[in-house]
Amino acid sequence: MKIAVLSGKGGTGKTLVSVNLAAAAGQAVYADCDVEEPNGELFFKSKKLKSEAVKIKIPQVDVNKCNGCRACVDFCKFNALAYIKNRVFVFEELCHSCGACMLLCTQQAITEREKNIGQIEYGQSNGVAVCTGIMNVGEASGVPIIKQLLAKINQYDNGDKFIDCPPGSACTAMESIKDADYCVLVAESTVFGLHNLKMIYKLVSFFSKKFGVILNKYDKTIDNPIEKFCQQKDIKILGRIPYDEKIAQINTAGLILVRTATEYEIMFKQLLQTITKEIKNETAIDS
Repeated sequence: MKIAVLSGKGGTGKTLVSVNLAAAAGQAVYADCDVEEPNGELFFKSKKLKSEAVKIKIPQVDVNKCNGCRACVDFCKFNALAYIKNRVFVFEELCHSCGACMLLCTQQAITEREKNIGQIEYGQSNGVAVCTGIMNVGEASGVPIIKQLLAKINQYDNGDKFIDCPPGSACTAMESIKDADYCVLVAESTVFGLHNLKMIYKLVSFFSKKFGVILNKYDKTIDNPIEKFCQQKDIKILGRIPYDEKIAQINTAGLILVRTATEYEIMFKQLLQTITKEIKNETAIDS
């Protein structure tokens, strides 16, 4: 199973949930797709860490061969090319590396060069294969890194795969959930948390993904707008993580709850069982 964990913003508890679900599974794969600020590895502290570069192809123009026809400029829907003062300019930040400009050029004036935009690190942590995408500072898009990262985790066969998605609902989040079998939406029990939940609720609904919600920093003594929203939309609440100072202390120390305290090991194993049961039920309904 591929289980994607999302949140409407950073700091909601997405990494807390995905790291501990992977640890609770024992034999599993954890993929940190939050390539701008990955932090899952801070908890897993993997051994035998290796890395591989992520590169994209960027067009380059031979001005001596270019006849100024502008076919490449007119075709590019991302405005990554412009014809200025008798030559074609390439705006790398806008380029999506589709290669169409090179194919269109009748003069063979356009070739491609490789550009390093980041890397993937991977290692092992007590049975969990940990894979992390890291984007170089200043790059425009982390999508190519996420694509390579998800291809990497497909090479592993040691259990379920937990995808720690980027926060929000931008292109990187979309790429992260494309092949997911189930999505876990993590939300804080506040009015602002409800706003963020609605954002990713629309995202997973658009992709027709099966999903459920986990309430983080839950306080049963306070009126909870997210519970009301889930009831109205008939959304499954998978679990509630309590507002607990001990959780904050363990998490701040860079430790994994499941590997540190028995009560949290039990809590996340029960949560994983609930998610697994929900996926099986959804699969049975679809078949």
